[in-house]
Amino acid sequence: MSTTPLTPAVPPKTYDWLRAFKPAPLAVNSRERLRVTVGAFLGILVTAVLCHVLGLSAQATWIVAPMGASAVLVFGVPASPLAQPWAVLAGNTVSALVGIACARWIGNVDLAAALAVGLAIGLMFLLRCLHPPGGASALLMVMAGVTDPHAALAPVLLNSIVLVAMGLAWNNATGRRYPHPQSSAAAGATSATEHDLDAVLARYNQILDVPRDDLLALVGQTRLAGYQRMLAQTRCADVMSKNLVTVSFGTSLQDAWHLLRDKHIKALPVVDRVNRIVGILTLADFLNAADLDLHQGFEAKLKNLIRWSSTVNSAKPEVVGQIMTRRVRVAGADKPLVDLVPLFGSTGHHHIPIVDPDQRLVGILTQSDLVAAVFKAEREEAAANGR
Repeated sequence: MSTTPLTPAVPPKTYDWLRAFKPAPLAVNSRERLRVTVGAFLGILVTAVLCHVLGLSAQATWIVAPMGASAVLVFGVPASPLAQPWAVLAGNTVSALVGIACARWIGNVDLAAALAVGLAIGLMFLLRCLHPPGGASALLMVMAGVTDPHAALAPVLLNSIVLVAMGLAWNNATGRRYPHPQSSAAAGATSATEHDLDAVLARYNQILDVPRDDLLALVGQTRLAGYQRMLAQTRCADVMSKNLVTVSFGTSLQDAWHLLRDKHIKALPVVDRVNRIVGILTLADFLNAADLDLHQGFEAKLKNLIRWSSTVNSAKPEVVGQIMTRRVRVAGADKPLVDLVPLFGSTGHHHIPIVDPDQRLVGILTQSDLVAAVFKAEREEAAANGR
């Protein structure tokens, strides 16, 4: 008995296209949903009551419909560039003025409506106050036949001011930063990740409803989560360098310098007689001891520092213990490697001595070891996924 394979009723590409219409789940908990709901309720309530009491323009109601959309942004996504105070105030007001001008000077309502929305968007781009409800403000003025420019001030601007004030009070009282600083590439990238993100955003060339600093934070958290997943079972002992070159407190600076140079290493653990770590010697320690902040006389100062003095009493350092860094961060051999990722990424550590339960030195973990472990984990994951 032969069977005929079932063919999908919908081609895969068409299915993927149709799936794009499916609403995405909202990754917020019930507490955040309640916070947004109550905030929008209070914002619109205070705005409506206050502006009603003031008895605003006869050509428009005391609160305009676009404030409902503004409330969604101000209370629902307070970090969004589209929800910042300047965007709300200028976006709504400028757009209302455009709508009033079109209603006043263009006789055809349909044409006036289209021009009002299009011109409002263009002007918001120009003034850096893009705010989606601004398009509704422009359209409302045309459809309501509002021709008095004062309507852009009251109710539109006044409504926006009250709503933003409520947003400031509610968001900050409930743990949401508002206004949210909006950094940009022009402010100057300070890391490779920032440069990469700015390059990607430049190629993307679309408006994002997420501020740049939040994107950077999300990228960093995602990267750390990936490291945690890939390196979950890796211990420091699995990847540390075990062929150690060490020195003692009394090792001469000349011998230590030759070790750093000949072995092409950047740090020397300093150990006592039972191999417990008492310090670490790096190139930076030599530079500090030789007072090499200034390039003038660099070679002479360094040679003078490392040269062994023949006199009994010397005014300059002679041995490792006199210039080493005494406060050393160490990690246990059984410590999960992922726990050390933040140290290498944010605190400037380049090497961390690894010790056994008796605090004896058994290895050293470098940035190179960490990078190699990450690359190995990524290759293994790609192979497991068939990539």
